[in-house]
This record gives sequence, structure tokens and C-alpha cells, in this order.
Amino acid sequence: MRIHYLGAARTTTGSMYLVEVNQQRILLECGLYQGRRSVAMERNRNFTFDPAKLDCAVVSHAHIDHVGNFPNLCKKGFTGNIYSTFATRDLAAIMLVDSAEIQRADAEYVSKKRAKQGLPAVEPLYSGIDAEKAIRQFVSFNYDRTMPIGDGVSVTFRDAGHILGSAQVVLDVREDGRKFRFLFSGDVGRPGQDILRDPDVVDKVDFLQIESTYGNREHHDAANSLEDLERLVGGALKRGGKVIIPAFSVGRTQQLVYEFHKLVDAGRLPVVPMFVDSPLSVNATEVFRLHPECFDEETYRFLHEHGSPFGLSNLTYIRDVAQSKALNTLPGPAVIISASGMAEAGRIRHHLVNHGGDANNLILFVGFCAESTLGAQILAGVNPVNIHGEPKTLRAQIAQVDSFSGHAGRSELLAYFRQITGDLKKITVIHGEETAALSFGEALRLERPNAEVIVPTPGQIVEF
Repeated sequence: MRIHYLGAARTTTGSMYLVEVNQQRILLECGLYQGRRSVAMERNRNFTFDPAKLDCAVVSHAHIDHVGNFPNLCKKGFTGNIYSTFATRDLAAIMLVDSAEIQRADAEYVSKKRAKQGLPAVEPLYSGIDAEKAIRQFVSFNYDRTMPIGDGVSVTFRDAGHILGSAQVVLDVREDGRKFRFLFSGDVGRPGQDILRDPDVVDKVDFLQIESTYGNREHHDAANSLEDLERLVGGALKRGGKVIIPAFSVGRTQQLVYEFHKLVDAGRLPVVPMFVDSPLSVNATEVFRLHPECFDEETYRFLHEHGSPFGLSNLTYIRDVAQSKALNTLPGPAVIISASGMAEAGRIRHHLVNHGGDANNLILFVGFCAESTLGAQILAGVNPVNIHGEPKTLRAQIAQVDSFSGHAGRSELLAYFRQITGDLKKITVIHGEETAALSFGEALRLERPNAEVIVPTPGQIVEF
């Protein structure tokens, strides 16, 4: 078996790994690369392999950097099954249609700029119809159900604890008279986080492919996350300011709403208007309500004793554009949660433009921002920043509470790794910026000195 590392190799976006085994070609993940527009458009539009020659695909979870380019893949000739958990399929159904609308709007914006230079228009990466067609190719089954997906290859999904439906991908392989188990960690969740269960422990692993998003960093103490949220948000509200929170529509938004629910119920935050301003976030929250089987015991109990964890009397979910625009002139303190978490697209950019210039306001990041994204620039102190092609000076307080991140920190990743049993022969470290991946690779060499540890470069082929 060999794997081509085509995406999320020494970076954190565009996850894509082509597995060749028993004369079959299986694609693990098909994510969108996110970064500078010109680079992203080129990388996302063109595949380095023929999609029509793939036998099947497997996806670990529904974040757009893991699932977002499947419509383009299918549009270019892929007709096989896309294997996932049920919750991943339901989330992907709404996320891919939303992504198609972003592709359309982005192509329209770029085409207008090109027209001024006398250049031809660009086409969207894919359409809403392409997205819906791709969803028809999903074949879903639950955790811990082993399914054959090819000659000598079966897949089992184990809970990864990252977002709703997220999975570690276990491939049990028979090839050339040998039997082995390959584990792809997917994105590993944090133990003890609200809503979701902790990552499962996988046994008898021979080969491992592991993420390293936080491979060289620790999170703030998760035990203090509510206190950090209360301090920062409460301080801004006391100033009469607005709190603008860029948050991923799937996972972080629902977790934040749940945390605010607990803080308001306990009287630790004032009752002020709160808004989730993102059609995708609204739709994703509905999917969360459909899958309580993914919840941890505490959230499941909260659901039965207090009602939905995602509902508050002072909380409004906004789909309508006019309602979203009305938030620009909203008087008094308020909390606005909007996508995307890296501030790369969506309504959050409009809120940054309209509220970022007020020193009483707070811009609060609650997750990871990949290099070159707008969120990373803001956190790095770049000011002014370009938003919608125009420089914008930010005077609002800038803060980050990364204890709400859905990714395990370095020590949590190592704890996850130490629980994996088996005679590990080879480990590849992926889905981390280069410094993080290399640092985590060194840590794994110390943990398992008899295993070969590789940090693949983009396009590298590794044999297992």
C-alpha cells in the first residue's frame, strides 16, 4: 500500500490523501485549500490525478477543509461511493451547498475585477447542483460498524470527538499475503469538551497517519474556558460594546451557544441580545438536534432536563440578509456569532467592517486560524487589514480563547497517541503547519523510537 500526500501536508487545509492498494485507488478526504485567493483557486480547481479512475472515497468529518472539494471531484468524473458517518453526511449536505454559494459569489467578485482589466470571467469551482449530486454518492454507517469498501479493504469509523459525526478512519487491509491495520486519526478532539464524547482508543495499529494542528502548542486550560469567556465577554458588555465572534458554523458555534446558555442560566452574564448570524450555522444546529446519539452523557442529560442546549430566550438565529444587515445599526450591547471561524468568508467580514472600528467592542476568536487567513492577520496585530479589498482600521479589543478549539493540543495529542496499541511500524504526521508537524514528529520519535516517523512534503509518496 502506498499513499500520495496531496493536501494538508505541512499545512492545515485541503486534506487529501490518495491510497493505492490491491490495484485500487481510494481517496481519503477531499478538502478545500484555504488561503490566498489566487493560490486557492488554482489548487482547488485542478487535481493531480484522474477523478474518474478512483474506486471510492472516505471522509473523516464534515469540515470544509476535509469535505469541501467533493462536488468538484464528482463534477470531474468521480462516480464511486463516499463513505462517512450519518452525521457527517447530514452536515456535508448543508455545508457543500453553502460552499457552492461562496464559490459563486467569489467567482462573481473576481470576474468583476478581471473585467476592469479586460480579462475573461472565471467560473465558480462548482455549483449548488454539483454539491447536491455529490451528496447522492455518500454511503453512511455508524461508528464501530466494519464495512468492506474494496478488494481486501474494510473500513471502521471510531469516534474522534472533534465535531458531530467526526471519525478516526480504521482501514483493515489484506495485501500480498499480509494483514495490517492502518489508522488515520482524522482531526482529534479534545478530551472533556462539552457536547461530544472523548476520542475512542484504537487497538492493534500497524501504521498511523496523525494530525498535528496543535503539534507544537498547548491550549489555554479548558477548566478556565467559562471564566475566560465570562471575563472577556462580560467586560465588553459592561462597556456597552458588542462582541463579534468569528466561529465555524459546525462545532464551535453550537458549543459557544451551549456555554452562553450555562453562563446566562447561572447569572454570570447579563441577558443581552445574542445572535447567530449565519444560515449555515442555523442549519448545522438543526442537524445537531437530529443526532443526540453523538452527545456525551452530560449534554444528553442537559437535553432532557433543560431542553435544547442550543436555545436561549435572548438568542436569535438569523438566516435572512435583511435581518443580518439590521445588526449593523443595532443599539446597545450584544453578542454576534458569525461564520467563518478564520474570517475568510461569510457575514463575519461585514460585522468586522461595521463593528471593528469601535474601541468598546470585542473581536473574540475561539479557534485555530491557518496562516495567511484574515483571522491569522488580525491575531498577529496587522492593522489595518484588507477586508473586501479595502483597508480597514480595527480599534476593537482583539482576544482569543483557544480552549474552545475542537483540536487536541500537543499534550492531548500525545496522550491520544500513547493510548494507541499495536506494533507501530510507520507514522506519518500531517495536517499541521510545517513547524508544528516537524515538532510533533520529533516528539513521536521519542515516544516510539522503533517506528519510522515521516513528515511528508506536498506530493510525497509513502509506502506502507
